[in-house]
Amino acid sequence: MKSTVVIAAVASLTALAAAAPAAEKRTFGRHYNGFDRLKYLFVFGDSYTSTGFNMTNGSPLPTAGNPMGNPPFPGWNSANGPNWVDYLTFTYNASLLQTWNLAYGGATIDTALVQPYAPEVLSLKQQVQDLYLPYLSTPPDRSEHSPFPRWKSDTSLFLIWIGINDIGNSWWYQNTTFHNVLLDEYFSLMGSLYDTGARNFAFINVPPVDRSPLMLGQGDWATDTEKFMLKDFNDKLKVRVAAFEREKRGTSTWYFDSAVIFNEILDNPETAEWTFKNTTGYCESYQNGTPAWDTLYPECVYPVDEYFWLNSLHPTHWVHKQVAKALAAAL
Repeated sequence: MKSTVVIAAVASLTALAAAAPAAEKRTFGRHYNGFDRLKYLFVFGDSYTSTGFNMTNGSPLPTAGNPMGNPPFPGWNSANGPNWVDYLTFTYNASLLQTWNLAYGGATIDTALVQPYAPEVLSLKQQVQDLYLPYLSTPPDRSEHSPFPRWKSDTSLFLIWIGINDIGNSWWYQNTTFHNVLLDEYFSLMGSLYDTGARNFAFINVPPVDRSPLMLGQGDWATDTEKFMLKDFNDKLKVRVAAFEREKRGTSTWYFDSAVIFNEILDNPETAEWTFKNTTGYCESYQNGTPAWDTLYPECVYPVDEYFWLNSLHPTHWVHKQVAKALAAAL
């Protein structure tokens, strides 16, 4: 017996852990035995998720002593500090994890459907087909001396945060039917993961990037239209997650609502764990990263981590921390 677990952030981020349903009150597929039993995370996505991990030309690879492998913590990411994958692996983990983060900045679901900003960007499709399947799908002839993990279904979790660039590069067409095409490809790829033994999946929805400086600068029509398209995509994603669990035996799935967390902080910037002094803009001196997580340049008025947005589209590390905290509570 199983059920899809739908998680939203609670009204107060400080109450997340207390508000999480007790484990004994929930039913999971037989391959999920709790967050504290996990050993491996396999992660897919875009710049909100990527830490710059290179599986084919980089070293070292993840081990028990170096859970995320290359590059050194917190990696090369868009958070100007740890991103949610870093926080989940090192701060809010309930067990020793090895995290294989295949995400790539700028990724879309499939470049044939929505082109990324540059041709070298690896889409979700490429992350699955070119990286995961050849190296991490544990074929039967895998050598015991291989640097790649011999993972098992019940100690592994697959996390996917994708769609920001798909919506960002297509919202103005106002074609909600196209979302069905995107999600068809998305869940075909999830089926490929399932076929290799993946049974535990966390799907993160698209955050309210209509409230980013990039969109606020384009006026009401742009923000209103993108907001509508984001809601349509997220609503359809939620339905697909439930259908995926019904159709795939033995799975446990989470639909994790990042949009609620973002909106809570943006609406109440002084009631979260960290006070954000600016939630609508960014300082150009910070936009490409700073020497320290709390760097202060005089022309920016506030330290970098008191801005919600590092640049026109990417949130700073305190936002990622809230995402990881809530996700860990859900798991």
